[in-house]
Amino acid sequence: MSAKDNAAVIQLFDLLESRYAMRVIWALSDGHPQTFRLLQDSVGGVTPNTLNTRIKELRAARLVDHSGHGYRLTPQGAELARRLSDVQQFATKWSHQQARVAASATSPHQPGA
Repeated sequence: MSAKDNAAVIQLFDLLESRYAMRVIWALSDGHPQTFRLLQDSVGGVTPNTLNTRIKELRAARLVDHSGHGYRLTPQGAELARRLSDVQQFATKWSHQQARVAASATSPHQPGA
């Protein structure tokens, strides 16, 4: 990967690492526009100030837009959400694996096994 590619990934990760940014994208990934209040409820636990800041950042990055019906993902934001669904599939598999490892670590071992 070139230095330019690395810089682009780091820039995107910096944006997505901002508190609640990925939750906003995830909440809008179903394609239905959401009002500020509905989006706040969908994200859960976010203050209006923080949500407003995230929306401004995501709009500046052209991942989220606002129409007369509410906030929605731009085509670029929708593509990112689709790619993040791969992470969800990975996370599900990983979580199950972690649970199996934890269960085997706490189960009693039989002598001589």
